[in-house]
Amino acid sequence: MSVRMVLVGPPGAGKGTQAEAVTRKFGVPAVSTGAIFRAHTEAGDELGRLADSFTSRGELVPDEVTDRMVEARLDQPDAAGGFLLDGYPRNLHQVASLDAMLARRGTALDVVLEITADEEAVVGRLLGRAAQEGRKDDTEKVIRHRIALYHETTEPLIAEYRSRGVLVSVDGIGGIDEVASRVCDALDAYLESR
Repeated sequence: MSVRMVLVGPPGAGKGTQAEAVTRKFGVPAVSTGAIFRAHTEAGDELGRLADSFTSRGELVPDEVTDRMVEARLDQPDAAGGFLLDGYPRNLHQVASLDAMLARRGTALDVVLEITADEEAVVGRLLGRAAQEGRKDDTEKVIRHRIALYHETTEPLIAEYRSRGVLVSVDGIGGIDEVASRVCDALDAYLESR
């Protein structure tokens, strides 16, 4: 099934795990901005050098560079039949850029999947992961700051997609299989209703 999706959710909500289940179910590639940045940086191409010139100084990669990287990834053959974007768009400028990319291809976004999670459960999950992986810099204060930043930057785009009627929200708290089942059921119901 051809489906073009965006995945959003706070840090620790289980987006990566659920992205795997969704991409398997629909047979589309997961397109992660983190993976795109790494691929271009490792290739040492123009976009990789440009992105690295910002990240090496601890700065965010500008929207225009991120947009070009995402568009180049969507031009690859495996994304022709659909995709799941994770980590993009992150703001309203990028929403407009994605709309333009898809319009140039004569298509549009089908669904935005929002994985929601209770903040206290997410903090507990991330603190547990930090302890398990030995991440001393992932303190409760840092984790709460990351969650607050997520809400601040992502709420406008969630509101935009909700107003378009393409947002599907699913509770991400529970066992992996339980949440995956919830996600797949919600996506099936939404896509069948269109």
